[in-house]
Amino acid sequence: MDMPRADFEKLVEQAILELPEHIRQKMDNVEVIVEEKASAGQLAKVGLRSSNSLLGLYQGVPQTTWGRGFGNILPDKISIFQEPIERLAKADKKIIALVKDTVWHEIAHHFGFDEKGARRLEAKRKKK
Repeated sequence: MDMPRADFEKLVEQAILELPEHIRQKMDNVEVIVEEKASAGQLAKVGLRSSNSLLGLYQGVPQTTWGRGFGNILPDKISIFQEPIERLAKADKKIIALVKDTVWHEIAHHFGFDEKGARRLEAKRKKK
């Protein structure tokens, strides 16, 4: 399944808009972008060899580590990887859910949650 890039980007934008208002207001100095798949450098950072299982990646300084004088730095970057999400999902409805889950997960990292913490938040959100 090859969704046009513009359509996939709209799904990512919608997932961000569906975040609770208080979360969106606190997002700062972060850019969310769509990429086809993870680069070799991105895979190396997370210790993976294949881009098939990496759906998103947060790169930056979590808000919990910001301190005095923290400014004039490049924005954090959240990459959402279209190809592995489409491959894993196989259907439009599943793609929408997977994009939303991935966006929420990576934004949790922006707020300082480690992998376990981000997964706990996901589980809590899905129970609602």
